[in-house]
Amino acid sequence: MSDAKPGVRALPITVIDSQKPVAEEAREHHHDHADEGPRSLGRPAPCVLFVADTAISEADIAREMQFHRAMKPELSRAHAARALVVRELLRREVERLGLGDEVQPIGNEPAEEAHIRVLLEHEVENRVPSDDDCRRYFEQNPERFRSPDRVRVRHILLGAAADDVTGRFNARSEGERLIGELQASPVLFADFAMRFSDCPSKDQGGELGWLERGQTTPEFDRQVFRLREGLAGFPVESRWGYHVVSVDAIAAGEPLEFDQVHERISDYLELQVRQQELQHYLLELQARYEVRGLDAIEAEAA
Repeated sequence: MSDAKPGVRALPITVIDSQKPVAEEAREHHHDHADEGPRSLGRPAPCVLFVADTAISEADIAREMQFHRAMKPELSRAHAARALVVRELLRREVERLGLGDEVQPIGNEPAEEAHIRVLLEHEVENRVPSDDDCRRYFEQNPERFRSPDRVRVRHILLGAAADDVTGRFNARSEGERLIGELQASPVLFADFAMRFSDCPSKDQGGELGWLERGQTTPEFDRQVFRLREGLAGFPVESRWGYHVVSVDAIAAGEPLEFDQVHERISDYLELQVRQQELQHYLLELQARYEVRGLDAIEAEAA
């Protein structure tokens, strides 16, 4: 592939940052209903976005926006416009190379997705990182390759609905009272769990066992992994109510061996290289088929 023309701005488009195939990502949610969308006095919706001589109307962008949620509509519009530009660039290249006859859809694969898949198979190199590449990345990023931190936890859940202001106040007060008694008599924890906890773990004295990050609700998880070993001096709040918590042991993650993470590193590096190749390819297509109007749309979203 030839280098892009000087002065052509790269489209800031991530095509592969998802769990879906690239071809599906490029065509996702595309609808071919040209007769839909807003109209004014019987006239077609205005067009400010073009790929070569193909106009992408505001109606097209508005339909696409529902699949690109954002904090403000200008950003949603920019994401939608960008997705439509990528799709049109790829469609034009499929047509130029005459790849339609080579397409063999897989299962229920739509024709457009099949065309894009074949195009990318032809034009974008799929490079697998070497063992040396993987080992170099492993040695340069040791902090990324550790077994998970773990904590061994017991708790007493004093349940209260999130919208029950009085109930939550009472639960917190009860938690503070139990903590005060447990600080004087720690051996009473299992007994208090049996008597007061609203969690099924009360039958095991409140035992939750060894926990890793992400195994409980996020708000409980964040707080528990900040605690020191021993009885927490305050009730821990979650969506379920308040928890009297005892951290009985803390096990920091251990460094992993290269062989344990080799496959994970290889997959990650292959994804990164694929991303770079796709971005470069989109830049070449943008140089081949002039894109007009996207800068202005993205400037409004900045």
